[in-house]
Amino acid sequence: MSQQLIQQWQDAPVNELIQHILANYHEKHRRQLPELIQLARKIEDVHNDHQECPVGLADLLSEMANELDSHMMKEEQILFPMLAGGIYPSGPIAVMEEEHGEHEQLLERLAKLTHQGKAPRGACGSWIMLYEGINELMADLREHIALENEVLFREPIAAAPQHGKDFCCGSCQ
Repeated sequence: MSQQLIQQWQDAPVNELIQHILANYHEKHRRQLPELIQLARKIEDVHNDHQECPVGLADLLSEMANELDSHMMKEEQILFPMLAGGIYPSGPIAVMEEEHGEHEQLLERLAKLTHQGKAPRGACGSWIMLYEGINELMADLREHIALENEVLFREPIAAAPQHGKDFCCGSCQ
């Protein structure tokens, strides 16, 4: 992810960044994954005898879809409204960052299974399209995670609590 994107959003209003994340990542992931799962199932069925067939790809993408859906729902229903209200709850933020680490591990598994998103020589158009979509998903998800971890989840210095004053772990919300 480019530092330019991080810098672009560094000083943006929190609500604007949240809307950007919802529109450009949450909604997009919800569209991308079902399409990729369907295409992966097709490739696994048609090319199951090919040496480089990504066996288990549809299952991995389904696991990612379930994990991301649960994660994004928690952000949308709990964390984002708190952040929009100027509350930076350390507990929920820590949970989301931990889940981001788990998403990174899923991305590593995805990259390994798909040979870093490189379709084999002579692959059919559907296989090439699948891997192009996977490469886009991997790039989008990495950007998404970086924007949240490096920008959205960082409390503005002016709003930071002073030695426990106005501190919230998120449990009381």
